[in-house]
Amino acid sequence: MSGGGGGGGYKLRCSLPGHELDVRGLARCQLPAEGFVSVSRDRSARLWVPDSPNRGFVELHRMSGHSNFVSSVCIIPSSDTYPRGLVATGGNDHNICVFSLDNPTPLYVLKGHKNTVCSLSTGKFGTLLSGSWDTTAKVWLNEKCMMTLQGHTAAVWAVKILPEQGLMLTGSADKSIKLWKAGHCEKTFTGHEDCVRGLATISNTEFLSCSNDATVRRWLITGECLQIYYGHTNYIYSICIFANCQDFVTTGEDRSVRIWRKGECTQTITLPAQSVWCCCVLDGDDLVVGSSDGIIRVFTESPDRMASTEEIQAFEDELSQATIDPKTGDLGDIKIEELPGKEHLDEPGTKEGQTRLINDGGKVEAYQWNMSEARWMKIGDVVGSSGATQQTSGKVLFEGKEYDYVFTIDVNESGPSHKLPYNLADDPWLVAYNFLQKNDLNPSFLDQVAKFIIENTVGLVPASTNSGLADPFTGGGRYIPGDSSGSASGADPFTGGNRYVPGSTSQPIYPGAAADPFTGRNAYRSASAQVPNLYFPKKEPVTFDQANPAQILGKLKELNNAAPEEQKMPEEDLMQLDKLLSVAANPSGETATAQQLDTLWKAINWPEEIVFPALDVLRLSIKNPTVNETFCSEKEGSQFSSYLLRLMRPSGKQANQLLALRTLCNCFSQEPGKRLMMSQRDTVISQAVGLKGVSNKNMHIALATLTLNYAICLHSVSDLEGKAQCLSVISTVIENVQDLEAAFRLLVALGTVISDDANAAQLAKSLGVDSQIKKYMSVSEPAKVNECCRLILNLL
Repeated sequence: MSGGGGGGGYKLRCSLPGHELDVRGLARCQLPAEGFVSVSRDRSARLWVPDSPNRGFVELHRMSGHSNFVSSVCIIPSSDTYPRGLVATGGNDHNICVFSLDNPTPLYVLKGHKNTVCSLSTGKFGTLLSGSWDTTAKVWLNEKCMMTLQGHTAAVWAVKILPEQGLMLTGSADKSIKLWKAGHCEKTFTGHEDCVRGLATISNTEFLSCSNDATVRRWLITGECLQIYYGHTNYIYSICIFANCQDFVTTGEDRSVRIWRKGECTQTITLPAQSVWCCCVLDGDDLVVGSSDGIIRVFTESPDRMASTEEIQAFEDELSQATIDPKTGDLGDIKIEELPGKEHLDEPGTKEGQTRLINDGGKVEAYQWNMSEARWMKIGDVVGSSGATQQTSGKVLFEGKEYDYVFTIDVNESGPSHKLPYNLADDPWLVAYNFLQKNDLNPSFLDQVAKFIIENTVGLVPASTNSGLADPFTGGGRYIPGDSSGSASGADPFTGGNRYVPGSTSQPIYPGAAADPFTGRNAYRSASAQVPNLYFPKKEPVTFDQANPAQILGKLKELNNAAPEEQKMPEEDLMQLDKLLSVAANPSGETATAQQLDTLWKAINWPEEIVFPALDVLRLSIKNPTVNETFCSEKEGSQFSSYLLRLMRPSGKQANQLLALRTLCNCFSQEPGKRLMMSQRDTVISQAVGLKGVSNKNMHIALATLTLNYAICLHSVSDLEGKAQCLSVISTVIENVQDLEAAFRLLVALGTVISDDANAAQLAKSLGVDSQIKKYMSVSEPAKVNECCRLILNLL
């Protein structure tokens, strides 16, 4: 151990045996004070509490519920129902188990991931964020999956919910970090050269990440990397922030725990275990560390809590007797005959954690410089170096044991490598099974790994020269399950004046069309504040009804002359569209004829440069029951929705995008259209939200109206995931809109979603929507915006 900061640095407080296999996750409890939870490959989670008056901890109880090893844990904050909080654990069985702190069996199990749940984080109001090998992250609230975050191309190893604003971070084996806002990826951070394994938040605007590239990076959420920290010599698995929100601690595959203060590594604690998987910081800044030997160790800077001199000496003795594989650290290609003897230790080190190798009678020993104590500490014997014991035995030493072979296995090109030790007398299937279990690898690789062992242990030299082995799957020297590539490399015409404006609001096509769809008044005026439920929950869909039929028909005739020869319409067809506009003016009256419908379909298939007046006819006529049934039926609906979505693509013309959006809104006016819109909700919303950045108030109003209509449909059904999707859109779009009418419609949508649904209200708060809408409290005109905002904040 090495010192640094806080009066001599960290020293051992206690060692806690109990787990039978690797300790993979740790989380500090709120209550009991100084308690923490550990999870392990032994399939258990354990609650530890201080063992007064001793310096140690005692296992209070063991939680079980996973059918395979447990790889992640977090504490869900206290609530009225559970004042001590809850424990969430993620496992290789693809499940998340949620426990109370006083019951060993789960309260409930969250199912939905398709592979190992390898990371968990909690935020306000009980929101839970999980990351998985299935490349997704999921947001959970009260036993329900609210949304799935998709965008990474490899396992999501790290997740973190930022303190405010509903922002979330995910780190992945694809080497990237993504920032999410209400379910949408706002930014991707690149810079790490290998898998991102851990995340820690410094503030609302800064965070840290650690990686298999042996670096820590400090980021602004705007995307800038402020600093890179170097010190570890192998994969960094975890990172935690101290109470001052600036200093931090990291753990890694180089057997070390490192304490970082003011940007410098001030102390390195080496453990007698190869993989130091996890850590957490307790009150008083004591450190809890979990490692591959199944032992939890607690370190402290407080002399009152330090272990006895005898216990510390026993720890150092255990450390000195450990064996070190030079491949796991930055030890280089060791030539024993060129190493100095013990006299080299008379010279002091130059920096904290410096490693020095010496030749002690033909044996390579590793020492580490303890800056605070000004001494070299033995951290183990180096095995596998030139001239060490495997040379004489003909075998390879790995983690202190001799093997005939030690293969290097790559699961995927962006993931970590793993060592697979094997003796000829072993059962290759059992070795393959244990290897997959130990390294959290997918069981579906069992056959491939076993066959790899068999094919590479027939008539080959011992594994000390395994770097030359041909991979039977790739043809190279390293094995990538499932990759047979043979290579490991990776991987508008908006117008003004007297010209035609699509969707023009100059003249209503039937009486009452100019009425405020929210209040029933003849103009968009403030509603009386004496009626608290005037705005929401909104019951009927909002549609775009206003137009000038004569102007539309005139534009159709003009552009018909510009249409390709084979698509030009005879005068009779144009008259059919004129009649259809009359039908559209009375949606509950006349029935559209088959000829009119055929003509409309031909018109909307004009080239995109001239199709907009035909889209205006479609937008108006889709409210007619016959037209709605024809275009939105189960038979035709998929083709119709795909047509509209194609017009809405980012590279499309803005007039077409706007009219397609308005048509989608008007589809909700009849039951067939409503059913179609709900069945296509994911695709429609995803495509529509992509238009939020268009600087056009009419586009924003149409987008807000579409969101509102979805909110109206979802209000009366028990579909929390659908409501979560609506809330996500509201939170995302409201950041972009400037027009107060668009903002108002989004507020009505928000109020409609959360009315009579406590879970939806809770989720809205967790996404930070309440803080987003507070700016509308200061709006004086139109007063309906202020009134609506106030009512929503009261609900929240």
